[in-house]
Amino acid sequence: MTLLSPYRVLDLTDDRGHLAGFILARLGAEVIAIEPPGGSPVRRLAPFDASGTSLTHASYARGKKSVEVDITTASGANALRQLAAGADVLIESAPPGHMASLGLAPEALAEINPALVTASISPFGQTGPKAGWAATDLTVWASGGPMHMCGDEDRAPLGVGVPQAFLHAAGQAATATVLALLERNQSGLGQHIDVSAQAVAMNSTMSSVLCSLVNAPLTLRGGGGIRSGPIRLRVVYPAKDGYVSFTHVFGAAIGPATGRMMALVHEAGFCDEATANKDWVQYGMALGDGSETLDKFERVKDCVAAFTASRTKDELFALALERRLLLAPVATTADLVASEQLASRDYWDVVDGERYPGHWMKPEPSDGSAHRVPAAGDHTAEVLASSRQPAVSAPPAPSEPERPLEGLKVLDFMWAVAGPTVSRLLADAGATVIRVESSVKLDAVRTFLPFIDNDPGPENGATFNNMNAGKLGITLNPATDAGREVAYDLVRWADVVCESYTPRIMRSWGLDYDSVRQLNPSVVMLSSCLYGQSGPLANFGGYGNLSGAMVGFYNITGWPDRAPVGPYGAITDYTSPHPATASLLAAIDHRRRTGEGRFLDFSQAEASVHFIAPVVLEYLRNGTVVGGRGNQSEHHCPHGVFPAAGDDRWVAVVAQDDHAWTVLAGLIGRPDLAALPLADRLARREELEAAVSAWTSRLDEADVEVQCQASGVAAHRVQNSPELAVDPQLAHRGHWVDVPHSTHGTTIIEAPRFTMSRSRVWPERAAPALGEHLYEVLTQHLGYDADKVAELAAAEAFD
Repeated sequence: MTLLSPYRVLDLTDDRGHLAGFILARLGAEVIAIEPPGGSPVRRLAPFDASGTSLTHASYARGKKSVEVDITTASGANALRQLAAGADVLIESAPPGHMASLGLAPEALAEINPALVTASISPFGQTGPKAGWAATDLTVWASGGPMHMCGDEDRAPLGVGVPQAFLHAAGQAATATVLALLERNQSGLGQHIDVSAQAVAMNSTMSSVLCSLVNAPLTLRGGGGIRSGPIRLRVVYPAKDGYVSFTHVFGAAIGPATGRMMALVHEAGFCDEATANKDWVQYGMALGDGSETLDKFERVKDCVAAFTASRTKDELFALALERRLLLAPVATTADLVASEQLASRDYWDVVDGERYPGHWMKPEPSDGSAHRVPAAGDHTAEVLASSRQPAVSAPPAPSEPERPLEGLKVLDFMWAVAGPTVSRLLADAGATVIRVESSVKLDAVRTFLPFIDNDPGPENGATFNNMNAGKLGITLNPATDAGREVAYDLVRWADVVCESYTPRIMRSWGLDYDSVRQLNPSVVMLSSCLYGQSGPLANFGGYGNLSGAMVGFYNITGWPDRAPVGPYGAITDYTSPHPATASLLAAIDHRRRTGEGRFLDFSQAEASVHFIAPVVLEYLRNGTVVGGRGNQSEHHCPHGVFPAAGDDRWVAVVAQDDHAWTVLAGLIGRPDLAALPLADRLARREELEAAVSAWTSRLDEADVEVQCQASGVAAHRVQNSPELAVDPQLAHRGHWVDVPHSTHGTTIIEAPRFTMSRSRVWPERAAPALGEHLYEVLTQHLGYDADKVAELAAAEAFD
């Protein structure tokens, strides 16, 4: 039985949500795409293959059934109601209020089917001052922060080469949907999920949106790197045949790897011994206090660039594997398709002889039999003629749990960002999450910017606090016999074990899945790393910037006439948690229904390919390697980020359709161009966007927003932390949360990116200090007495 096979999902989304249904279909649900007559508008979105098939649609329609229904008519709305009466889930991405205007609001559907889970994906959420704003993917990305941190500082901020805001929102919707199904199996009731694409986009800043709120310097774009205060960090370097990403960062976690790289640069003759032997752990502090000048750091980066430019990408990556360097090639889509790692894991789906991006974990939790792209209306007669009841395993309960995962016990060996993002949601939803750390080898994110009050320290990392809120924290040394004894008892205690180390680490501790299931046969275990548990790159360790480079995000993000810059930060740490969490929750739901445990061998890279699937298919079908295109779009024009009055002030403005262009042409004083159709606008893009730029540059951001939104044109200022801190829409949603913290009294973190109509999904406290809850966990959860705790401490069980 596949994980979600009992469930039927009605998918009413367009490109603002189609990934959600795709994720649920891959997890085994029956997903029915409800398309208007003639098919979804996504079927008409570029790029296309030689037959005229939309590669955007093909990327996310596979595995679904297609039913044509015009829900704007009375008969069509009635047909949808009949389908909803027997469905488990309905997902939609219409503008707020549209479904209600058709008599299809969540409350109305709940009267027909109280067990129905409904999920709404929208730019800013269903209510609030911006709920009705015109928006596109670009303007939402601008509203959430990651755009301000991406691009060259002498040009406009950049979006990612494939629009990301609604893909991330759809991934969050899939996760929240499975969470609601889990809760329904206790309460017997469905509920409504409200996903804000803006709030989800903010996750892609790795908590840099908190800078203003925790009194830290802003994170600013800096080409293939970032700026923080006076320090410029570089992560994109030249190679003989392209580019590589090198994590040129310092501190206890990454400094040793930087030292290994500098030793190699010295061996190759590109820097002197004194430069190679600098204290790379403390180097950031030296830059901060002025004992190392910024000019010297610039020379260090020049030395690294001269070295990388002397080798090919393959040569540099071979050295990275040999020397354990935090370096990876910036791959093109051609490189990705040729990946030996993906081939070794039989990654690609082959449907009718054509390749598509495939599984994100092994074993795949669906039967793999339904990965075709349906023609519009293929299943209309079949589905409308069928009768079905919702797959509810519990009758409506007189009382229901306040939090969906109350009683769930989770042992958390996650680290860095991607893994802790998964377990943070479990804690928000009420699970007891015990986070295992080492005080000797700190979680790298405890050493990452931004720091509270700009004061580096293991309890001051805003990102760590954000990613680990609500968890219980212990320190443990599983490399010792005593530490393993505690780890094994925790495994026996747990319902779920999750970890994000390279495979050799867990094996060395006797905590690989084969060992874990001997201790706890019904456990669900998620192992998440860059490339999964098998293949030639299984033990390649690193961060999401490296897999982002190797998957292809870096090469498609930048300007056509410059080196790629890549998205801000560790991009696959933001993409991969969505399918990872949805998959883990699906396995938990399956366990609750069947009693069966499950092992999820999850790959960040494999999952993240789906977030750029259209350009991957563009290479597979047409042989086209897509590179940096600035902020250009094949679907809209004008479509860009334009200067506003003031220093480094920008506004994303998009004519989302012909009517919006007609209005915008009037606003910018060019009514003579108002009748141009899209094809002509695309041909004259530079001229039109120069005219928009001349108009916006005379106004401040608020004026551009007000004039555009009043006229129905999509626009939003490009926000960073100061603007986000006072954003009225985020205030309406309660996005900034003060939580108690053992060191700081209170600190500010972010709320979950969605709300649920009945269940509380909310952080109760900040992240734990190192080892903060050790005694509590050992005595209250494992039942140890004080003597045993002392014995274990003497035996060096606790790092």
